Amino acid sequence: MAGTAERRAREAGGRRAENLAVLALRLKGYRILARRYRNPAGEIDIVAARGRITAFIEVKARETEALALDSVTARQRQRIERAALAFLRGRRDLAGRDMRFDLIAVMPGKWPRHLIDAWRPGP
Repeated sequence: MAGTAERRAREAGGRRAENLAVLALRLKGYRILARRYRNPAGEIDIVAARGRITAFIEVKARETEALALDSVTARQRQRIERAALAFLRGRRDLAGRDMRFDLIAVMPGKWPRHLIDAWRPGP
């Protein structure tokens, strides 16, 4: 079953990328609030806080930063945005904080690149 093996390899690679992203965020002073948060609206790879900001972060392992950014489709952004709103509804302690959508690009042989405010919520 090559499909199953490939899926497992992608899953393992995604977990490694997320682990690197978490390390990079912690070194920058972020507090990790959630990892792999899921609800019926969607999934968020990492939810982190620093100062007055709650960041909803998508992690992409790609060859280049541009490919990572391009890989987050409009539909995926909408799902992340809906999931973020659901997350905030369950966390009254985060009320009144600024919300931001970031991307962390994990590229071979490089330190993860944190793209702050990678996109803004659509209408």
